[in-house]
Amino acid sequence: MFERFEELTGTIANLAWGPPLVALLVGGGIFFVIMSRFKPYLYFGHAVGVLTGKYDDPKAEGDINHFQALSAALAATVGMGNIGGVAVAITMGGPGAIFWMWVSAVVGMATKFFTCTLSIMYRGRDSEGKLQGGPMYVIREGLGKKWMPLAYFFSFCGLLGCLPMFQANQLTQIIRDSVLVPMAVVSPEAHFTSDLITGLILMGIVALVIFGGIKRIGTVAATLVPFMVVLYVIGVVYILIINIEVVPYYLGLIVSDAFRGEYVNSESLLGGAVGAVIIIGVRRAAFSNEAGIGTESMAHGAAKTNEPVREGLVAMLEPAIDTLLVCTMTALAILVTGVWLNTDTDGVTLTAMAFSVGLPTIGVPILIVCVSIFALTTMFTYSYYGSKCLGFLAGADKKPYFNYFYALSIVVGSVLSIGAVINILDSAFAMMAIPTMLSTILLAPKVVAAAKDYFARYDRGDFSNED
Repeated sequence: MFERFEELTGTIANLAWGPPLVALLVGGGIFFVIMSRFKPYLYFGHAVGVLTGKYDDPKAEGDINHFQALSAALAATVGMGNIGGVAVAITMGGPGAIFWMWVSAVVGMATKFFTCTLSIMYRGRDSEGKLQGGPMYVIREGLGKKWMPLAYFFSFCGLLGCLPMFQANQLTQIIRDSVLVPMAVVSPEAHFTSDLITGLILMGIVALVIFGGIKRIGTVAATLVPFMVVLYVIGVVYILIINIEVVPYYLGLIVSDAFRGEYVNSESLLGGAVGAVIIIGVRRAAFSNEAGIGTESMAHGAAKTNEPVREGLVAMLEPAIDTLLVCTMTALAILVTGVWLNTDTDGVTLTAMAFSVGLPTIGVPILIVCVSIFALTTMFTYSYYGSKCLGFLAGADKKPYFNYFYALSIVVGSVLSIGAVINILDSAFAMMAIPTMLSTILLAPKVVAAAKDYFARYDRGDFSNED
């Protein structure tokens, strides 16, 4: 039964992630790059300055500051997609899939600039009068009532796409493979029982945070995200240093295989190995940095600011951190240690093998700590996204009910196969991207006009709290 379910969800996911959606995400990102004339990329230094708090306005509407908004968004994006998801990309698409993740990340920066600028520009009030941001509010406030079906469609898909099943699945997997298997606990019954117990424990931990709302989530994320990134980067850097002689070779292989698809282990709706590796790379990049999916817009829509462009600039930093930095480091660790040639291993277990080879004795414990924090912070943030979707559909007073459904999905994700979980979430992400990208393309001229005005004022030094 489980095999048939995985096969069915796989068919749906492959259809959803066909050429039209890839063209919408990548082509839309390129469209945003051209419309902005590359200008937002020139203000990365200013984006970092915004994070320091020197532009914060305590009187501005919103719930969390710029740094907390970035941390909350990164808590969702810098997660299992950067550890288990990269391993899946290499297993399915070979090293070349990483190149297309890079391409998606670069254009995704422009996408996030546009979507998150709009998330502030077109914030709206929920049924309780509280200010909210996100694609559904952008559609309602920016495009009008005739586009409301698109807003409802996004919110409905978000109820499924914002579930934490992948994070729960991969955290459960590494605990099982790193603890139970070495202890010779190998029977399927024992594994199911352990996965169920782990899922129940995770459900309890997550519940303690998510019922506190976005302010508690933002505070926890701002505390844990910097720590988890630094610890993970240190571990991978050590692995790369001791294998430095083969790093240039694998960087070259990532680029060359992107146009050959020699190691593809998947069928392509585009036809051919190169088409497969492109789709796999874009698909995994979307799961990694979520540019154009719409979740990023919901996180940044809660920022305390009256300058929409400022939040768009902050959001641009995310693909650079989670895909160009963290995903690349994960990929290189898997490649330089040679474990990627083990076709019987997938997901976070493959990354664990890389850490075990590169950092004997301490590698796996370090990864378990990182994976635990990555997974938990992602699960904290996703609950906020899903509750906003339910609030838009059924009224703000119904938002707390999503957290009960959300908590139960942690247990479900812990016991399902990795293939079924990825297929379910990939399908939902694909559907969420359609209204997000269409609304952003339609409202792009508004962002261009706002950016032109903001950059002119910044260049003149008009901001009173500027150093």
